[in-house]
Amino acid sequence: MVVYFYGEGVQRDLEGILSRGRFAAVDAIGRWMNDKLHYYLDLSTLLYLALKEIVAEREKGFSLVLEITLRQIYFTGVEALKVVTLVSLALGTIVIVEVGSQMALMGGVQFISTILVVVIIRELGPLLTAIIVIGRSGTAIAAELGNMIVAHELEAIRAMGINPVYFIVTPRIIGVTIAVVCLTIYFNVVSLLGGFIVSMWILPMDLPVFLEDLMISLTATDLIFGILKSAAFGLLIALTCTYHGLTVRYSSIEVPQVATRGVVSAILSCFIFNVLLTVLFYL
Repeated sequence: MVVYFYGEGVQRDLEGILSRGRFAAVDAIGRWMNDKLHYYLDLSTLLYLALKEIVAEREKGFSLVLEITLRQIYFTGVEALKVVTLVSLALGTIVIVEVGSQMALMGGVQFISTILVVVIIRELGPLLTAIIVIGRSGTAIAAELGNMIVAHELEAIRAMGINPVYFIVTPRIIGVTIAVVCLTIYFNVVSLLGGFIVSMWILPMDLPVFLEDLMISLTATDLIFGILKSAAFGLLIALTCTYHGLTVRYSSIEVPQVATRGVVSAILSCFIFNVLLTVLFYL
């Protein structure tokens, strides 16, 4: 019917267009996979260099690097406590009220603590803490490094004989990772205890009974899993945002662009890693 209606020449043109479309799709997928491969190879190289310089440059300017690391911990961790407190209280209250009300209707009040451990400590605690840190510190790191490149500060650092990776990248990776782990622990405690105290005004629950059930439901595996996940999130956030900040080349116009790309990449990396780690944990 196609040959009869369009003619053989038009049919060949249509087949050529479809064939080129298929090849274009395959080519686009191949380019995307190649770009992602190079991107993660660059991240791995940056992480290797940052860790290597800890050993190679440990006797050069250690006090200054320690000071920068402590400043990063203070900015990422201490100054984020207000936001983390509000978010964790809201999350704990919502989860405890909803779970408690539904479990009371179904007669499964004894399972409330188990559900809270799974929802908050294993999943939402580390993930929401990572998102808060990305929004606050991730953008700041990418923008700060981008502005340093535009102002030629990295060139000045090299001219003074200082390794930029050891002076700039390593303190931020260590500081953000430590801060995210501490914030996650704080987030979990405030979510469970603070959320329960707020929920006492709504649900008839006893605090000693809740704490006893929580201690029974909480295992060492849950704690280790949550800490490892938060440490991985902190490493991904610092590494991704630092890398994107260092990709600025010419002008300050690139700074907000790399900051946006760094935030998006960090969020996607954390979500993907969270899915993979959760699937492996439950297999």
